[in-house]
Amino acid sequence: MSPVMGQPADPTLYPHLLAPLDLGFTTLRNRVLMGSMHTGLEDRAADFPKLARYFAERAEGGVALIVTGGFSPDIAGWLKPFGGKLSWRWETRRHRPVTDAVHAHDAKICLQLLHAGRYAYHPLQVAPSRLKAPINPFTPRALRARGVERTIDAYAHAAKLAREAGYDGVEIMGSEGYLINQFLSARTNRRQDRWGGDVLQRMRFATEIVRRVREAAGHDFILIYRLSMLELVPDGSGWDEIVQQARAIEAAGATLLNTGIGWHEARVPTIATSVPRAAFAGVTAKLRPHVKLPLVATNRINMPDVAERVLAAGGADMVSMARPLLADPHWVAKARAGTPARINTCIACNQACLDHVFANRTASCLVNPRACAETELNYFPAAAPLRIAVVGAGPAGLACATVAAQRGHRVVLFDAADAIGGQFNLARRIPGKEEFNETLRYFGQRIAETGVDLRLSTPVTADDLAGFDVVVLATGVRPRAIDIPGHDHPKVVGYVDVLEGRVVPGARVAIIGAGGIGFDVGEFLVEGHGPSPSLDPAAWMREWGVDPSFERPGGLVTAAPSPPAREVWLLQRSPGRPGARLGKTTGWIHRSTLKAKGVQMLGGVAYLGVDDAGLRIRVDDSEQLLPVDHVVVCAGQEPRRDLLDALQAAGRVVHLVGGADVAAELDAKRAIAQASALAARL
Repeated sequence: MSPVMGQPADPTLYPHLLAPLDLGFTTLRNRVLMGSMHTGLEDRAADFPKLARYFAERAEGGVALIVTGGFSPDIAGWLKPFGGKLSWRWETRRHRPVTDAVHAHDAKICLQLLHAGRYAYHPLQVAPSRLKAPINPFTPRALRARGVERTIDAYAHAAKLAREAGYDGVEIMGSEGYLINQFLSARTNRRQDRWGGDVLQRMRFATEIVRRVREAAGHDFILIYRLSMLELVPDGSGWDEIVQQARAIEAAGATLLNTGIGWHEARVPTIATSVPRAAFAGVTAKLRPHVKLPLVATNRINMPDVAERVLAAGGADMVSMARPLLADPHWVAKARAGTPARINTCIACNQACLDHVFANRTASCLVNPRACAETELNYFPAAAPLRIAVVGAGPAGLACATVAAQRGHRVVLFDAADAIGGQFNLARRIPGKEEFNETLRYFGQRIAETGVDLRLSTPVTADDLAGFDVVVLATGVRPRAIDIPGHDHPKVVGYVDVLEGRVVPGARVAIIGAGGIGFDVGEFLVEGHGPSPSLDPAAWMREWGVDPSFERPGGLVTAAPSPPAREVWLLQRSPGRPGARLGKTTGWIHRSTLKAKGVQMLGGVAYLGVDDAGLRIRVDDSEQLLPVDHVVVCAGQEPRRDLLDALQAAGRVVHLVGGADVAAELDAKRAIAQASALAARL
C-alpha cells in the first residue's frame, strides 16, 4: 500500500518539485520524471505483465511522467538480439496493459525510442560511418543515404504505433553515444553527403526524426528529446554546437528537452555513488537562456531537497530520476507527505541495476530487491504471527527484521554493537560512499515504523534465544587471517582497525588483497582525512578533468587529481589485473581512481614475509622489498556462525542470511535480497 497521497505536512517544503507543469495540451501533476532505464523486462513479451506492475507501483507512488526503457524502431537498432523493439503493429498489443496500468494511477507514460547504432551488441549494427566503438566487438555497417531515410521513417512509424498502444508520448534518445548522437558528432560521423560534414549537416538526422515523429504522432503528443549536453569524450561537441542542436530540436517540434550526460565509452563517471549529487545540473541551467522549451535536469538527483534546490534555482523545469525510483517507488508520495526520511534512497552503487543489465540479467536494486520483481516478491500479512529473533543488525538482519515485522511477526533484533549497520558502518567511511549513510537512516526509520524490538549492545547466547519460534542468524563475517612469516608483526593490521580509526597507517602502506575491500581501503588511504571529492563538485571535476564551464569540446579538460595522502601498493596472489572482478559498470572507476593517485597494483604476488624493513614479496620470479610502515590485510572473510551449532543441537529452527551464510566480498546486494525473501516466506 502506498503512503498517503495528500498535501505535504509543510506545503512550502517542496513548492517547485510538487507544482504541476502545463505543457499546453496536457498538464503533468508535478515535476518528477521517471527517467528511462533498461531493466530487461522490455525484451520478452512474457515479461510485460511484470513491466506493467513495475511501472504501476511508481505511478501509484506519485510520479508525473514515466519514460520506459529503450525500444528500437527497427531490427538494426536492437540493443541486443531480440531486444525491445516497436516496428510492427501486432507488437502494440503487449504494451496496452503497461499504459493502462500507469493511467489507472493518473500518471503519464512515454515510450523511449532508442536506436543503438554502433553500440548494438549484434552483427547487424549500423552507424553513420564504419567506425567500431571501443566498448563493442562488432564493427558497424555505414548506412547508405536510403538507409538513413528508412531509419528516420522507422522512428516516425514507431511513434505512431506508440500512440496506438496508449502511450502519451515518446522520448527520442539523442544522447549517450547511441545512433543519433553518432550522427551529431564529428567524432563518429565522417560522411560527406547531406547527413555529414559541418554541424548543420550532422544535426539534420536528429531534426528530421523529431519533425517526422511530430508529423506522424500529432501535436497533442509529448515528444521528449534527450539532448547530449555534455559528451565527456575527446573531440566531442562544443557548447556552441549543443546550443545549435537544442534550438533546431525545439524548432522541429519537441515538447521537452531532457539532459543527456556522457557517452557509454566516456572515461568520466556520471552516475556512480562517488559522483556528487546534482553534479551536472549546471549544464542544464547553462542551456536555459537559449531555448523556450521546458528543460529536464538529471543525474545523481536522489532526494527531494536536492531536486527542490535544482528547480528553485531556475535552471530546469523538471528533474529526471531512474534509479531513485527503483529504490523507492513511493519517493514522490513521501516527499508530498513531508516525510523524506522515509525514502529508501538510491545509493548509486549500480550493483543490481546497471551491472545486471550489462550482464544480461533483469535489473533490480540493492536496497530494494522488489524492484522489477513486484509480481514475485511480496510482503503479504502473515497467516500466523511468529516470535522471531534476528541476530545481527547489518544489512541482512535489518532487511529480514523489518520485512518480517511489516508482515505482522513479532521481531526482536539483537546486536552486540551500539549502532545498527554492521559492515555498512565501514563502507560509509570510504570516500565516495557517503550515500551508505542514507540506507542506515532508512532502516532506522523502518525499525520504528514496523515495531521491531531493537536491542543494541546486547550479545546473546543460544540460551538467550529460547522461546522464539524462529532464529535468523545475520551475524555477518570476520576477516580472514593471513599465514605468512611475520603475520604477527606490529606492522600487520586488519582493515577493520584502519577504517574504524584504531590504527592510523604511516606514509607507505601495502594492502594484501585486491578485492572490493582492498580497493575501498586503497581509496581510504590515498584520500586521507580531508573532504571527499564526492561532496565537492568543483573538486570532483578537477579530479576527473571535467570543464566546470562546460564550454570545451566534449566538456573535458586535463585532469588534476589531488596528491595522494600516502604511497600505496595494492597486491593480490592471483595473476592478472587487480580489480578485474569488481562491478562491471563501476570497477573501471575504482581502478582509475587508484591509478590517478599513483597506487601500484600488482597481481601474481607471493608473500615472503613481514619484518622491520617492510613486506618482502616475489613477482615474476623477482624478489623485492616494499619498505612500508604498515601492511593492511584485506584477504577475505569467513562466516561468523558462533551460535549455529548450539542452536541446532537444541532443535531450534535456524536460518542463515547474508555474510553468515556466504562470506563473499561483503555482498550487500545478495544479503538484502536473501534476507527479504526469507522474511517474505516465514
